Amino acid sequence: MNYILFDDAARDRLLPFTHTRPVADIRCGILTMRERWQFCLNATTCSLTESYLQGVFPLHAGDDNLYVNGAVFGNPTIAEAIGHLQPGQVLVNGYLLIAARLTENINSIKEFHTIVVSLPAEHFEGDVYALKNIWDIFSLNDRAIREDFELVTKGRKSAALPDGITITGKDHLFIEDSAYIYPGCIINASTGPVYIGKGAEILEGTMIRGPLAVCEHAVIKMGAKIYGATTIGPGCKVGGEINNAVFFSNSNKAHDGYLGNAVIGEWCNLGADTNCSNLKNNYDVIKIWDEAANKSVHTGLTFCGLLMGDHSKCSINTMFNTGTVVGVSCNIFGGGFPEKFVRSFSWGGSEGVTNYDFRRAMETANRMMNRRGRHLTEAELEMYKYVYDNNK
Repeated sequence: MNYILFDDAARDRLLPFTHTRPVADIRCGILTMRERWQFCLNATTCSLTESYLQGVFPLHAGDDNLYVNGAVFGNPTIAEAIGHLQPGQVLVNGYLLIAARLTENINSIKEFHTIVVSLPAEHFEGDVYALKNIWDIFSLNDRAIREDFELVTKGRKSAALPDGITITGKDHLFIEDSAYIYPGCIINASTGPVYIGKGAEILEGTMIRGPLAVCEHAVIKMGAKIYGATTIGPGCKVGGEINNAVFFSNSNKAHDGYLGNAVIGEWCNLGADTNCSNLKNNYDVIKIWDEAANKSVHTGLTFCGLLMGDHSKCSINTMFNTGTVVGVSCNIFGGGFPEKFVRSFSWGGSEGVTNYDFRRAMETANRMMNRRGRHLTEAELEMYKYVYDNNK
């Protein structure tokens, strides 16, 4: 049996993060959508996504394939229902396609969706929730952390709490082996679970309030104030004040400054004293730019901050307005507020923006990645070149 996570129509509403990944590789909670499905299905997965992404996220189909919606939050109950599907059947919840079992050799997302619409459906009557809009990544993070905490800690015992830590709600704190919390930290897990991953470090004087996920080898700098529901992804380094934000992986906000109701992709860097508004002065509902629809859309939210795509950077003292969307591989600097939508591969700020030369952008990306022993592969370079060439 091959397990394949497919993109649904939500991928266009999840830009700029889906410029560079399938929906399944978005992080929300402790885990990515893929990691959660693999945990629940007890299987490895591949992806059916846009053709330009398949070089980085290859498809491995066979004679019997279970296609699972990468935008759906997996759980053991849904996974069990998927396991009962027969060839030629689909599993739905209302109008939401959860899964399909096919023997055909599918070559594209379009072909997949054309085939499944005519297949007989099994109806899943339980609770299902999914990523539908970009702001869901932080809005659903509270629920996702709580459910992931139950998944990943069930039947396991936390590592011992070091001396010198002030803790409330100790039963809702889980520390993986090789994680380290320095003396002087204050942890409140009574408001939600706190998960500290392998090799993570919580430095002196940090104040954190659950629900919170600090993933493998992430670092929270001295004196940071972290409110839930926040996820600090693998390899990220954060400081200052953070509230209800999701960091994917290997991104930095290492200094003072405020970030709230936000999503930060991979390999981003926020300069010292970067501040991001998440509330309008008139307390009105926030609009953001929908890149695929090419228009502003209502979020329905009073709080919405910065949404920044992979490999984007900003200089010290940068100010972002409420509901700002920054694309892939941008370099933002200068005084004042940048535009509320900064298209991918932009260079500049409020005083004007030019195109970020592709070669220079990739050189910068490799320099940052080399600091962590990584580099861009040929497949990744081709993916970024596609985004660059199709950037409107």
